[in-house]
Amino acid sequence: MTLRVAHMTTIDTSLDLLLAHEFAAIAMNGDVPIAISAPGKYGGKLNERGIQVVQIENLSRKWSIINDAKAGIQLWKILPALKLDVLHTHTPKAGVLGRIIGRMRGVPVIVNTCHGLPFSESDRPLKKIVILGVEAIASQFSDAELFQNTEDLRRLGWACGRKATFVGNGIEIERFQKNPDLRARIRSELGFDDETIVVGGVGRRVAEKGIREFSQSARDLSDKASFVWIGPSDTDKADAVEDELPSVMSLGMRTDMPAIYSALDIFVLPSYREGFPRSAMEACAAELPVVLTDIRGSREIGEAGQEVLFAEPRNSDSLTAALRLLIEDPKLRKTLARSGYLRAVHAFDGRQVAAKSYDAYKSSKRFKRLSEGRR
Repeated sequence: MTLRVAHMTTIDTSLDLLLAHEFAAIAMNGDVPIAISAPGKYGGKLNERGIQVVQIENLSRKWSIINDAKAGIQLWKILPALKLDVLHTHTPKAGVLGRIIGRMRGVPVIVNTCHGLPFSESDRPLKKIVILGVEAIASQFSDAELFQNTEDLRRLGWACGRKATFVGNGIEIERFQKNPDLRARIRSELGFDDETIVVGGVGRRVAEKGIREFSQSARDLSDKASFVWIGPSDTDKADAVEDELPSVMSLGMRTDMPAIYSALDIFVLPSYREGFPRSAMEACAAELPVVLTDIRGSREIGEAGQEVLFAEPRNSDSLTAALRLLIEDPKLRKTLARSGYLRAVHAFDGRQVAAKSYDAYKSSKRFKRLSEGRR
């Protein structure tokens, strides 16, 4: 039985960068892949890979009653024509709209992946209650709820019951393995000799990624290492960081991340909130020592002192202390890098995550009824 499977996200960047293994699994199974998101620059790339792209004009990451209502109306109109068998939603807004409207429009199987509940532990209790309440309601419209981190599963599992499953997160491990030739090329491009210790962070230029704490650590340790930040601006966000970062070389958006990781000596992601940080998985696959903040999501990467070092969130002194320890101890850098790589090989294979998605589709009662109806 050939299935028509759609993945829905808020922006098409997520479709291209985060769901490659999911779309590969659809093709491998001989099914029809469909991508639903707001318009963006990745639609053409998805089309070239044989993926049908459906754009919803008013869908955006920023919450807006008027625009979100318009996006919901457009989704309501287009779903019947797509004749979907499976609608798999990702990201908070797409997850809410897709699950509810998809069920109301009669899509046989609806699955949602929680990539991370959109609040940090320091957020106001009211914000947490509202988000958890909305997610709990939306989960009643799906056949399966897949969680990328165990702490979100524990927090929301009560609302999902037996249809809640931990799936983790994954990447293409082989793509990010370190390469000496790429290391030499990128370091030459950036003006670093081979003796310089280069510390890199990857993420959107928003305060939530801990970019200001990163900059403070760069100032504190400027005599010991060089610091770079890789990632695009995100002006849709209220906490966008557009000013220059003292002591940090800003590289902007890069499409050659395997080469960038090869050029680094230490990776750091000082976020306030993460679902299951992809960049940290990539850094582990590139055999880099990793420093993260001690938050849910990031704790999925590994054990403190074994595969990763943790710093306190929103605390530049704690971050500086962890980085100083690595900068001054090459043996520790090597030990953490190797154990992080082995953790990546064992636990971060994206093909395993995609396989779990298909298991969720086919184990649902509605899928079984769909299969019986097509015999």
